[in-house]
Amino acid sequence: MEETTWEQKLQALTHTLINPTNTPESLYSQFFISTQLPCYLNWDYHPPIFCPKSPNTFPSLHLRWGFSLFLKRVSRFGVPQTSWRSKCPFQQPPPLILAKGVEEAQWGEEQKREYVRKRMRRKRLGSDVHPLIPILLPNIFLFSLLLWNPFPQYDS
Repeated sequence: MEETTWEQKLQALTHTLINPTNTPESLYSQFFISTQLPCYLNWDYHPPIFCPKSPNTFPSLHLRWGFSLFLKRVSRFGVPQTSWRSKCPFQQPPPLILAKGVEEAQWGEEQKREYVRKRMRRKRLGSDVHPLIPILLPNIFLFSLLLWNPFPQYDS
């Protein structure tokens, strides 16, 4: 990425933001991005078809890319990749793949009210640690240092 100019990075970013998609990119889009940015093996935006070929390396770039893609899919056990958008059923446009446990959005007034009530009834995000523990533990540790000297050789 260091050998690209800021203008090339900006053009690639603008193209990516203007044309978002989860489907395979068009040939024009892949070619445009590959001319603007260098090739990365673990980058999911496009396959390394247009990357400059180096005949001396084994395994080849295409073989390494295919193997890394295979390992990514095997590690997910075939489940489609979801993002934070997949957990938001009321977002416009709706997500292409809903996350596991999220039902499709119902747009009636009563369904929206029930959805909000259900979200409000959820347990708050956080830990179940008693609030005195984060206060007491450091204080007990510091008090133990008053009673016990861990470095007696430095005692003067």
